[in-house]
Amino acid sequence: MSLLSIEGVRKEYQVRGKRVVALESVDLDIREGEFVTIVGPSGCGKSTLLNLIVGLLRSSGGRIVFNGAAIDGICTQIGYVTQKDNLFPWRTLIENVEIALEIRGISRMSRRRQAEELIERVGLRGFEDHYPHELSGGMRQRANIIRTLIYDPELILMDEPFGPLDAQTRIVLQDELLKLWSTTKKTIIFITHDLIEAITLADRVVLMSSRPGRIKAVEQVNIARPRDVFKIHQSEQFRAVYENLWRELRPEVKLAEA
Repeated sequence: MSLLSIEGVRKEYQVRGKRVVALESVDLDIREGEFVTIVGPSGCGKSTLLNLIVGLLRSSGGRIVFNGAAIDGICTQIGYVTQKDNLFPWRTLIENVEIALEIRGISRMSRRRQAEELIERVGLRGFEDHYPHELSGGMRQRANIIRTLIYDPELILMDEPFGPLDAQTRIVLQDELLKLWSTTKKTIIFITHDLIEAITLADRVVLMSSRPGRIKAVEQVNIARPRDVFKIHQSEQFRAVYENLWRELRPEVKLAEA
């Protein structure tokens, strides 16, 4: 049984009196514990799809079913990691990480212990009392991820979380994310513009067409785990998957730019 089922989903907007179709006839099933990446040209509706899944938007047609129930409003069992870290500038790193547990009324000792464990796991020990402006972009994004993990959502959505970072930092955080995922086995849907990143992380890569966004292809990534993110692109398996996906993606990118 799928943890998440997207069934014939359609989303349209009215923009300056004109109808704009962002998504059309999207069907996708996500299994529990799966790491799925979504890639596609700019404007194909990737972020719109995540907003529909979490309940920030309502679909114009079709339905989304999570854990056997149709999404109807914001779902608190789904975590959302955005491109911008959105850390509160007046709270320290550890205070930012533990805020979801604080809101839920978890005791200070318990939430502090859980936050310290996660901070240690992503290599931020020693920075617990630093404020966001005292941290690098990569550090803030690590904090953003574990701030979501701490309240134990069943599904985690990630909307280009490494997009603003430099290439070296991105690779390091890809490695850390895979290590976190291997220990938590959370179900993750991860949006990216980077085809290499999409293949490196995923069990399956979902490729979307230019607007209106549809599922054009789904590619299984049968590369053994754990993966060496620093060398994975050198393997024959990686190159084969990359060539298959790029063959499908290239005409969509051209259409989006036209």
